[in-house]
Amino acid sequence: MARSQKALIDAMTSRSVKRARRRRARRLAVFVCLLLCAGIALGGINLGMARAMEARIVRPEEAARLAQQEKFDCILVLGAKVVGEMPSHMLEDRCRRGVELYMAKAAPVLLMSGDHGQWEYDEVTVMKRYAVAGGVPSSDVFMDHAGFSTYDSMYRARDVFQAKRVLIVTQRYHLFRALYIARQLGLDAWGVASDYRPYVTQAKNSAREIAARVKDFLMCILQPKPKYLGEPIPLILDGNVTNDKGVTF
Repeated sequence: MARSQKALIDAMTSRSVKRARRRRARRLAVFVCLLLCAGIALGGINLGMARAMEARIVRPEEAARLAQQEKFDCILVLGAKVVGEMPSHMLEDRCRRGVELYMAKAAPVLLMSGDHGQWEYDEVTVMKRYAVAGGVPSSDVFMDHAGFSTYDSMYRARDVFQAKRVLIVTQRYHLFRALYIARQLGLDAWGVASDYRPYVTQAKNSAREIAARVKDFLMCILQPKPKYLGEPIPLILDGNVTNDKGVTF
């Protein structure tokens, strides 16, 4: 009797182990399947966005010719990291390209869009100071203090600053996403890259950009409002209306 009970217990244990193994195998198969689908979606969105926007990235001289055909409302320079009152290399290069395009008469004004969510961290004032030091009149430089993300910058360029045709300036890897968002929000957008040098953070930035493109692809479907909107500030006004109180350039 003891032997038959032991055999029965062994058989039941064996069946339980096999069932557990099959469940684990099914779960693993589902996980691998989901991983493959996510990878395909990730690659598809990234590749599709880059291919769709490639033709919208032009050289500076081409941008000037486009401006002669139909004037841009502004040169939209996107913010990046600052340390105190010093721009990072990426931001410095974006501002440099923006000033060059302004001097080439690609657009009548610059719109500096970046993060100024805290008083102690201010990308846009650093950007405007750079432009003014480069010879751009302060009245021709607008600041978007609430450009907390690429999506917010494009949305606010359209709804707050009432731009319709924009020339976007940022590094090439970032231009594809910026242009895609702008186009999805109804802006007639073109872009000029500002890659004057290699950047030590480029590998990290490029890796983050893969996920950022997927996020903004979904944002463009849902089209939520940005964190802040506010009253309209048409670009036909004096750019100094966007200065912080008491700040002069």
